[in-house]
Amino acid sequence: MEDTLTGIAEALAALAAAGGGRAPEVLTPGELIAVNDAFGALKRHVDAAFAPVAAEIARQSRAELGRDSLARVQGFRTPATLIAATTGTTVGDAIRIVQVGEATAPRRALTGEALPAKHPHVAAALHAGVIGVPASSAIVTLLDRVAVRADADALAEMEERLVAAAPGLRPDQLQKLLVRAEAILDPDGVEPREAEVRADRSLLIQERDGMVLLTARLDPETAAPVKAAIEGLVTAAIRRNEQADDAEADQRSVRQMQADALGDLCRHALGCTQLPTLPTTTVVVRMNLETLLDGVGTATVDGIDQPLSAAAVRRMAADSEVIPCVLGADGEILDWGRAKRLFTPAQKLALGERDGGCASCGAPPARCIVHHIRWWARDRGPTDLRNGILLCTACHHRIHDDGWEIRVDGTGVAARVWFVPPPWLDPARRPRLGGRARYDLVS
Repeated sequence: MEDTLTGIAEALAALAAAGGGRAPEVLTPGELIAVNDAFGALKRHVDAAFAPVAAEIARQSRAELGRDSLARVQGFRTPATLIAATTGTTVGDAIRIVQVGEATAPRRALTGEALPAKHPHVAAALHAGVIGVPASSAIVTLLDRVAVRADADALAEMEERLVAAAPGLRPDQLQKLLVRAEAILDPDGVEPREAEVRADRSLLIQERDGMVLLTARLDPETAAPVKAAIEGLVTAAIRRNEQADDAEADQRSVRQMQADALGDLCRHALGCTQLPTLPTTTVVVRMNLETLLDGVGTATVDGIDQPLSAAAVRRMAADSEVIPCVLGADGEILDWGRAKRLFTPAQKLALGERDGGCASCGAPPARCIVHHIRWWARDRGPTDLRNGILLCTACHHRIHDDGWEIRVDGTGVAARVWFVPPPWLDPARRPRLGGRARYDLVS
């Protein structure tokens, strides 16, 4: 607790130094980001200090205490409702902070011997203010779920890796990390889970208030081509907008484009013996050589977070519109130099391995275009992998217009992409990791 209180004091000092005592509207962009960072650190430290308190409230409110339960004495049915009412948060958030408090608290053996926390790496990162309660809860939930099926040493190693990778990730990026971690920890469970979710697939068509409602629950194998086809049509519409003036621009929202794309695909299917094939409509299944040859292990599919079993990959490979991407040990890739200005489809697929979609925001590869880091015309930048990066339209314009720099360390699919903010946004110009390396795990 003393270390956590020290962290709170340091976070308050950082907040004051960043300009937190001044009105937000007078802060420069760099100061505003610094204040935001300081508030983030302060919140993480405060939550870390409260987690053991919440856990103790839960311990003194356990059901077997009956009327002597602390929560009941205070007029609440459960400790979560007590915490939610007094802190102004939701019951779900209260349950999560209790869970994290219990998972990160020091323990004692029956002999009285002091034991480390159930999840020591999560505990250390939480109390250091490196990760917050939501990330801690997500990691603890995963580890507890697979604990009965995974080796203890593997669990401890994965906990350390997840804690190291989690800071700065959005919830959706952390979720990508967790589903892949589960596939690594419990590879034998991937195929049974696939059978379970496949059995639960459904499509409900209803009419209500003059509209037709489609409610779909699709397993990853079924969803991959559906998602790829719709995204291919939507991407084409968005790219046409880039070349259109205001009068000719497509005014549809992305959701409207997706709905229209589904209709276009179905209309085409009604009049054809085969479904349409679009240049951007591909399903890329990524696996290592052992998975391909031995049928053991898992693979990933662009646009789908949940890894697939080797059996599912083989079923999908029977479709000619599926592109298998088999990775060797070194990930060797040929460059095109300045022989061509436009990156080839093969180069885009290779960059998809490195960047995982938009290297900045994580948008799916189908929505991205390969851009020259050093411009073709101005900087005579070559059309090769070291000078290419996948960016969606919005991130491309933001990075160029705002003065960000892009650096690529290494070669091939293992290279790491860094985004360096402009001085007006971050005077220290601290590089921010981009691409797949932010959230990917390799077994």
